[in-house]
Amino acid sequence: MPKPEARYDGFLPGQHRITAYGDGGFRFAEMSHRGSLLLLPSGIAAIEARTVDDLSATLLARAVAEGEAVDLLLVGTGRALRPLPTGARSYLAEAGVRYEIMQTGAAIRTYNVLLEEDRRVAAILILVD
Repeated sequence: MPKPEARYDGFLPGQHRITAYGDGGFRFAEMSHRGSLLLLPSGIAAIEARTVDDLSATLLARAVAEGEAVDLLLVGTGRALRPLPTGARSYLAEAGVRYEIMQTGAAIRTYNVLLEEDRRVAAILILVD
């Protein structure tokens, strides 16, 4: 009998590969989550952002707080490539955070590869419907 899929609801410590995405959610660590995610060296957190326009300084501060544990922040902007809002770009620049913007699918693939290479990576993944 197949094991039932666990539902993710909040924060999961540790780094985990994203194994699937789409239909408004993500799969990782044998769990699923509907909505966007923040992937940090300290763990995976659910976030309320539905588009890059929803990325606030408060949300970005969680990535900045990881400090030297993060060399690169990947920002998956959903199905379409979209620029970060001016305030978010300014906040990350002032904090000295190096980031790359790409579609969510590309961000997931890049994140998984960098994770396998033991690189210090974090990601914001906007859901893809």
